[in-house]
Amino acid sequence: MDKQSMVTSADSLFVARKRHIPTLAITSSINDLTVDGAYGIQQELLKKLTIEGDVIVGGKIGLSSKANQEKFGINEPIFGHLLASMMIPEGEPISIDSMFRPIVEPEISFLLSKDLKGPGVTVGNVLAATAGVMPAFEIADSRYETPISRIEDNIADNSGAAIVILGGKLTKIDNLDLRLVGMVLEENGEVISTGAGAAVLGNPAQAVANLANRWADFDIGLKAGDIVISGTPVAAVPAETGDSFSAIFDRLGAVSVSFS
Repeated sequence: MDKQSMVTSADSLFVARKRHIPTLAITSSINDLTVDGAYGIQQELLKKLTIEGDVIVGGKIGLSSKANQEKFGINEPIFGHLLASMMIPEGEPISIDSMFRPIVEPEISFLLSKDLKGPGVTVGNVLAATAGVMPAFEIADSRYETPISRIEDNIADNSGAAIVILGGKLTKIDNLDLRLVGMVLEENGEVISTGAGAAVLGNPAQAVANLANRWADFDIGLKAGDIVISGTPVAAVPAETGDSFSAIFDRLGAVSVSFS
């Protein structure tokens, strides 16, 4: 994919965000868009967003389960960047009108104390570079006119990154097996799903390692102080006006979000 096509595609996504007007899927005009080409568009979009003054504060992992990967015909998770403007304080209602097609995903977030850069990053490297973990909600979104049918469109749109809420307290991972951390998701006071860390690529730390190794393709690394959300162990849930969600994580605490 040539550079100008990447820039033009990123422009359409940038305008959709700024004007809150959905755009056509990138693949509607570039049918042969590849995953690598989609990441190229994502990088061009990030350039535009940071030139405007936003700041990259971490990363996200999506499609962290094999079932979801198979749905889109890929064999790895997808990755995106977190920006300072996406970080919303817990307790602040989110306006549905400010989003296009929001979905709620409970996740374990990592706060890094050391830099991480691939290739070759392992689970052990991630754990050694982690200051602690926290419960989080990712509110993912899509800036396209129609629901996404091809994963390349999602990747180009920064893998759907939109809003992140951190909850609970920072918990050190000493003597904590993240694979065994259970989670209960409630919607409007009713339990709707349960999961555990092992549902995220076998270990949420593996998701962070995969992110660091994929970003190495673009000579990008994770930095000390970055937040990384590792992917949801349960199915994402669409949000509507008046909805409230809580996710309770064993030993980590809880996080909540509401929509107005």
